[in-house]
Amino acid sequence: MGIYLNPNNIAFKQALNSEIYIDKSLMLEQTNRVIYTEQKFICVSRPRRFGKSMAANMLTAYYSRGCDSRELFADLKIAQSDSFEKHLNQYNVIHINMVDFLDRTKSMDEMIDYISRRLLHELKKAFSDVDCFDWNNLFAVLDEVFAEKEIPFIFIIDEWDCIFRIHKNDSKAQTKYLDFLRNLLKDKSYVALAYMTGILPIKKYGEHSALNIFTEISMTNPREYAEFTGFTEKEVKELCEKYDMSFEETKRWYNGYNLKGISIYNPRSVVMSMTGHDYDSYWTSTETYEALRVYIAMNFDGLKDKITRLIAGEEIEINTTKFQNDMTTFNSADDILTLLIHLGYLTYDFYTKKVRIPNSEVAQEFINSIEDGGWENVMKAIRQSGELLEATLDGQVEKVAELLEQAHDENTSILKYNDENSLACVVSIAYYAARKNYGVYREMPAGKGFADLVFVPYRNTDLPALIVELKWDDKVQTAIHQIKSRNYPECLKGYSGEVLLVGISYHKNDSEKKHHCVMEKEFL
Repeated sequence: MGIYLNPNNIAFKQALNSEIYIDKSLMLEQTNRVIYTEQKFICVSRPRRFGKSMAANMLTAYYSRGCDSRELFADLKIAQSDSFEKHLNQYNVIHINMVDFLDRTKSMDEMIDYISRRLLHELKKAFSDVDCFDWNNLFAVLDEVFAEKEIPFIFIIDEWDCIFRIHKNDSKAQTKYLDFLRNLLKDKSYVALAYMTGILPIKKYGEHSALNIFTEISMTNPREYAEFTGFTEKEVKELCEKYDMSFEETKRWYNGYNLKGISIYNPRSVVMSMTGHDYDSYWTSTETYEALRVYIAMNFDGLKDKITRLIAGEEIEINTTKFQNDMTTFNSADDILTLLIHLGYLTYDFYTKKVRIPNSEVAQEFINSIEDGGWENVMKAIRQSGELLEATLDGQVEKVAELLEQAHDENTSILKYNDENSLACVVSIAYYAARKNYGVYREMPAGKGFADLVFVPYRNTDLPALIVELKWDDKVQTAIHQIKSRNYPECLKGYSGEVLLVGISYHKNDSEKKHHCVMEKEFL
């Protein structure tokens, strides 16, 4: 039993001892399935604080010959699997966290040398009976130990991508690092499984595309690992019941990561919310908003427009395939948005190829990031959104029209003015404050069509529902007529109470672009 070679199971035991532990042990079925196959190389990339290290510690506890973990796993789901006994504590495990080595050294050459010497030190202590030709060559020693002992190695490399995040612009160091990983793992008979974790998928360029031996498990394509990326809806519902917390409010704050149809919640935020019995920005508080601001401030064509639309609650189709899997090579707005997916600031629908802001916690981080630096008009509309909502609920049609006209006019530099979709985007931002008490839906299927904007009040409020219809170059009364004639209130199934019908319009040929508003009330 060593520090890096065949470590003990204490780290995973600490996770099990925590107040909240969600059993993700069935992930071991997936790794067991690929041991000693062509698919034995796995790279799992997730945002920070999404349980990467905990999963790595679980794999170590399960596979390592340096401990007996039978009792530790006895009550977990994996214990019922047919593959459980076959692989339990049967492998020589090498578990390293790359941040530890990077922090202790000053150059990539020094880091690789230090890793090699530390591993060789432990290998020599554990296998001193093996007559190795060269005890100074890590790769040769691993080969000879395996040849004599016939027990393969499992490599668990946590934070594999730290060099690409901390030394973003040092391409020479990155190349040396990739060479080291390739020489350690590729075409080596001693490797039964290589499991790497990080925030970024594997950087591929030139001859170093040799690392494409890895199956990528990422936020853009989680493959068969989706349910192990965070907490599922079922798991969060059970926690809410146990801790007497509102599932609806928890969902609004921390849900939103759509991984191939599976709804995933931010695990750190849910744990902190349950144990603290409150709702706050727990995940985003672990890093300054400047980290997000740097990227959304980049001057790529169309990026500001896309960020504005995302803040308004829209989904945007993007191309993620050109992203170079690093934090410096950006050629388009889509590259920036793809990075934000991997960092956890956006969620990506694999099937529709669209991104959106996942939840209220992350939405607030976007607001923090645009408070100054060229976003003044957007922020002004957001700051006035409480006043607009209050005017709407009070039936002040002239004030509603005035505030919307102002928000629309001041944001024409970002969005096309005479476009109904752009108007809907502006209106969504102008009503931003409503998200505290409402679920806000764009183009919601309703009756015989799609309602432009629907505001459904949360159950713990006594506010009316709102249905907003937008028109340009048409009479404002037409909007109200459309809501009624197409029976848009039908979309509010399960809701009973007051419904406020809101019609908004303007004429594009009007030199003043004067907006108009009418309202009516209904009861369901």
